[in-house]
Amino acid sequence: MNILLISANTETVFMVPLPLGLNLLAVAAGNAGHGVTLLDLMGHRDYLSLIRDTIEEIRPGAIALSVRNIDNQNMADPRFFLDPVREIVAFCRHCSEAPIIVGGAGFSIFPEAVLRYLDADMGICGEGEVALVQLLAALESGEELSRISGICLPGRTVQNGCAERAALSTLPLPDPTLWQLPDTPNQDTWIPFQTRRGCPMRCSYCSTPALEGTTIRTHPVQAVVECVRRHVACGLNRFYFVDNVFNLPSAYAHKLCAGLREVGPGISWRCILYPGFIDEELVRNMAEAGCVEVSLGFESGNYHILANMKKKFSPQQVQSAAQMLDRHGIRRSGFLLLGGPGETRESVWESLAFADSLNLDTLKLTAGIRIYPGTAVARIACQEGMINPRDDLLMPRFYLAKGLEEWLPHTVREWMKNRPNCVS
Repeated sequence: MNILLISANTETVFMVPLPLGLNLLAVAAGNAGHGVTLLDLMGHRDYLSLIRDTIEEIRPGAIALSVRNIDNQNMADPRFFLDPVREIVAFCRHCSEAPIIVGGAGFSIFPEAVLRYLDADMGICGEGEVALVQLLAALESGEELSRISGICLPGRTVQNGCAERAALSTLPLPDPTLWQLPDTPNQDTWIPFQTRRGCPMRCSYCSTPALEGTTIRTHPVQAVVECVRRHVACGLNRFYFVDNVFNLPSAYAHKLCAGLREVGPGISWRCILYPGFIDEELVRNMAEAGCVEVSLGFESGNYHILANMKKKFSPQQVQSAAQMLDRHGIRRSGFLLLGGPGETRESVWESLAFADSLNLDTLKLTAGIRIYPGTAVARIACQEGMINPRDDLLMPRFYLAKGLEEWLPHTVREWMKNRPNCVS
């Protein structure tokens, strides 16, 4: 069967994101014997014509769209991203009789609501490498679709929970020949790479445990290193490890750094560090392996608010991590997430002063927390009457502690004015 995979995302946010998930699906479907065409709509102004021409050329037996983000998670200037995707779904249906499948991280947070909003034929909730191959086989044979874990059909709840979370050693790594890069890659072009999935931290606002589980699964280090080598052979040497927590498990992080050093001095990479569980040896190993930038999601500088967020680190640990990274020449980006449960004017000022003390290269500030289904923040918002328990939360809803509604956005804007390293 010929399959058309479409990355529907056209939002850059901070940098141009390449469709890692679809790359992996393309490899999985190709390994199963299907003919695969991947379209990344990023940067294409007339993407409808591109879709039409591709459908006419390959005559797909199925069309799958990836929904990466639902909205921009910005309370001050909310933007909803699904309307262009709905247009793409309708256009695909106009051009082809092939079933239209949707998936991706954004879809998987709100599967029934997104499927209904987009008017697609079916969706896959959760990881897609195994489920998509099963779905394509069922479409070819005419078998019952509802037996597939994670399948979402119109008017029904997701079947058998999320799609199967397989051992990563059984799943593909990205194919460097599938990336659709700009003609002249710029400094914002980083190849996304995921060496592990799952996060045990259970932060109060985060949807990751629902998407990937709370047990960390890892690709074999040697397989990762060989895949990085294949990318380098194709002229690609800048990587963004999108693992939720690069420094956990610690032993794996050390082995990965050792493996990346073997690739040679030509690569550079960035990653996301959990501000706890960091030591000098790991930071040194990261720097020697090519790490040039780290994102620190510390979110607050107040003990009480960190506890409310279920963070397992202290402001002192954040300070120590920032200093270690600086000593080894690694750029540091940080994040403040203000306005959550228990936030007060005093705790906000404490967090702002703390962020100042870190002297970060970049600081992103967010006022108000996007509420996702099944999170602790969603439960608190229900208890406080901010949201209705029946609200599917597809349309962006935000938690902002009472009494801070007008003061916090104004304060953040004013505080940022004389700090060029800050973004919102």
